[in-house]
Amino acid sequence: MSESESSLRAVFLNCTLKPSPEPSNTQALAEVVADGLRERGVSVEFVRMADLNVPPGVKTEMGEGDEWPRVHEMLLNAQILVVASPTWVGRPSSLAQRVLERMDAMLSETDDEERPVAYNRVAGVVVTGNEDGAHHVISEINGALADIGYTVPGQAWTYWHLGPGPGPDYLDDPRGHDWSAKTARAMASNLVAVARALDSRPVPPPPG
Repeated sequence: MSESESSLRAVFLNCTLKPSPEPSNTQALAEVVADGLRERGVSVEFVRMADLNVPPGVKTEMGEGDEWPRVHEMLLNAQILVVASPTWVGRPSSLAQRVLERMDAMLSETDDEERPVAYNRVAGVVVTGNEDGAHHVISEINGALADIGYTVPGQAWTYWHLGPGPGPDYLDDPRGHDWSAKTARAMASNLVAVARALDSRPVPPPPG
């Protein structure tokens, strides 16, 4: 379905370790990206992974009570995915890692044209944390998403931190917000541009 027939849809998976309704620094920065997408006509949905029962595994369905299949269906109905994660000990959160492990099943799932289901979808990353390691988190998550089949545009990320060591959180300190917001707006623009390009000229199925 072409972009002229249907608006783009985006799903944000917030991998904060804080369940609702606790304030989330990661959510706050992700909302800046979401606003940039909405300005371009994209419908946006957020999922806070800490609110769901998603057991560990590498299958789309892991039995009774597993809430991942609902998230998986959202991914298949969206052209844009944003994984948002805090930095903990210089790494993505455990929930971000769990999301990627559950998405591993998508490697063997194909559409009606035998393309991996992540093909012709774009992805990006949002990172927050009061310690260093944002670029490492971005590279880990983006690398995994590319392996799964997503297209990762150039500069499809934004982050905020105030350098190594403990310190204030994003919601507590305005320093660096302008840069993070500018980068978030560029991220939104790039995600939409590449999603529309793929809609017009889809990636073909892998050669047999």
